[in-house]
Amino acid sequence: MAVNASTRRQFLSLLALSAAAVSCGASATATSGGGRTGTLRYQGWAGQVTLPELAADLGYLEDVQLKWVGNTISGPQDIQSAATGQTDFGGAFNGAVVKLAANNAPIKAVISYYGADKDAYNGFYVRKDSPIRSPRDLIGKKVGMNTLGAHSEAMLDIYLQRAGLSREDREKVEPLVVPPVNTEQSLRQKQIDVAVLGGVLRDKALATGGIRPLFTDYKLLGAFSAGTFVMTDRFLKQNPDTARTFVTAVGRAIEWSRATPRDEVIDRMTGIVKKRGRNEDPAPLKYWKSYGVAEKGGLITGKELQLWIDWLAERGDIDKGQVTRAGLYTNRYNASVKNASNTSASDTSASYKSGS
Repeated sequence: MAVNASTRRQFLSLLALSAAAVSCGASATATSGGGRTGTLRYQGWAGQVTLPELAADLGYLEDVQLKWVGNTISGPQDIQSAATGQTDFGGAFNGAVVKLAANNAPIKAVISYYGADKDAYNGFYVRKDSPIRSPRDLIGKKVGMNTLGAHSEAMLDIYLQRAGLSREDREKVEPLVVPPVNTEQSLRQKQIDVAVLGGVLRDKALATGGIRPLFTDYKLLGAFSAGTFVMTDRFLKQNPDTARTFVTAVGRAIEWSRATPRDEVIDRMTGIVKKRGRNEDPAPLKYWKSYGVAEKGGLITGKELQLWIDWLAERGDIDKGQVTRAGLYTNRYNASVKNASNTSASDTSASYKSGS
């Protein structure tokens, strides 16, 4: 089957174009001088409150303003926008961050922002009457997810791989892009066989009933930070003070969400959605439980990137040794964690090895 292989090739090509655009100076970030800019452009997620939005509402961003430029349902697209200068930061599954780095995009992961734990996880759900019970039952079936080449497709591949399915059989499972707000409905209407659901959309669907989990990323890999926000090396060099304010604010927002009673967090998020006036339904927010970030303050340890460097090399998406984790990330800007040290090898430029 050509679906997965073709998708991976197209995705890598898009990342290569993004990297090329950055290296050619396609877009420059405006600065106010003195290592600081007063505005950060970003993309949001419909019906959800991102950590930067929460941090802004809590006042943690100080005099830095967020400028919403639209919504996305794709982490890979989000970090491509950051890499090409269309936005000032973007967030994605760590495997997508590694892929973008493999195409020589000068980006750096600065803080973890989502992950999997007992409360925050993505599940692969089927209808209760579905005959799908095992990994092999997925051959020839359609799996709906928010985007390709990212978190959900990676979890699906690992699930199939650990069950002993050959590459040929794994490629017979068809991942399809379905907007998150439509995924539950698509499953119930039998347009897809499996739905990837997470967060408030997952819990809302479970409350309605009629579906059951096949597996979850938390049960598959345990608790882990799954995605990071990235900024370009150029932005970090030109706006170190803004970067420090942003990263520290997000880290503080993570810890605020952990320490604050759940009802208060939900009330705050509901207020944010209502105030921003994007014609969204805040009702699903009542199911929110956690952002799932594993480390305190979103600290990056490096292991959450190395996992996907190894996985991508094993399946042939990148060459072995093409990317090393040294230089892919930094904790330099995260003052939310006391005595947080920069555990990456370099803070000035990402460390790449050339690959064909």
